[in-house]
Amino acid sequence: MDTKRVLVTGGAGFIGGALVDSLRGEADVRVLDINPDPNPPSDIEVIEGDVRDPETVAAAMNGVDTVFHEAALVSVADSVAHPMESHTINATGTLQVLEAARKHDARVVVASSAAVYGDPGAVPVAEPADLNPTSPYGLDKLAIDHYTRLYHELYGLDTVALRYFNVYGPGQTGGDYAGVIDAFTDQARSGEPITVHGDGEQTRDFVHIDDVVRANRLAATTDNVGAAYNIGTGQSVTIRSLAEKIRASVGSDSEIVHTEAREGDIRHSRADITRARDRLGYEPTIDLDRGLDTLVDAAATPPN
Repeated sequence: MDTKRVLVTGGAGFIGGALVDSLRGEADVRVLDINPDPNPPSDIEVIEGDVRDPETVAAAMNGVDTVFHEAALVSVADSVAHPMESHTINATGTLQVLEAARKHDARVVVASSAAVYGDPGAVPVAEPADLNPTSPYGLDKLAIDHYTRLYHELYGLDTVALRYFNVYGPGQTGGDYAGVIDAFTDQARSGEPITVHGDGEQTRDFVHIDDVVRANRLAATTDNVGAAYNIGTGQSVTIRSLAEKIRASVGSDSEIVHTEAREGDIRHSRADITRARDRLGYEPTIDLDRGLDTLVDAAATPPN
């Protein structure tokens, strides 16, 4: 990267941590996280703190060229149970980051979400589609998506919003429809039934963490700022087929069973990545079968 110092908020999390690993050795990396790694690498500067606190964010922003803003409350279910907390972490926290970046003239790449679309009327869904989020989380992401672009229009700040679809990969725990891969893998490896909500015909676009990191790095250098971009694969799979793929990849004989459908679950989701391909040069490189193999390989590798 051309930048000298980067800040990764939420740098101890799944996506943030992958970004940190990718950037090490190419830039001076600073992490801001409310629950940082207690034993970070010696070449990473770590600030423990909350993105909702303006003084903490201002200190973390000092001398920074580019910010990858990944800190968030990521659970849809938690946002429904605690909408105020979701809003303050996701929306207010992002506004604190944008405001501090404006004072330091730092580029900001923000983690938005496909949740801004709600239940799309048709797939694949492109960025100009109707934005009708169906959860506080989705509404928070819509707010920060707009703020990110508005800060470019009003203040000339270089900003990019990346609308992630279902990110997965080694090192992930929990989550909603990305976390289902982790859950299915655990069930298959233990020989337990693989539990699929509803009829399993709902579809999702699963994008590997390596491709998401690549998209962030492209967003950090693009001239096409002040816009939002879908980050997915452009392909989708049914949840039933996903369970079958994971079972085969693990080599399990687990039974696939169906449970009650999740309330408010959207039926279909798939990204149109034309804008990201044309303006960022983004192209996904890891298809789902290969991506699932990386999870099996990672699980089979003993920790150092």
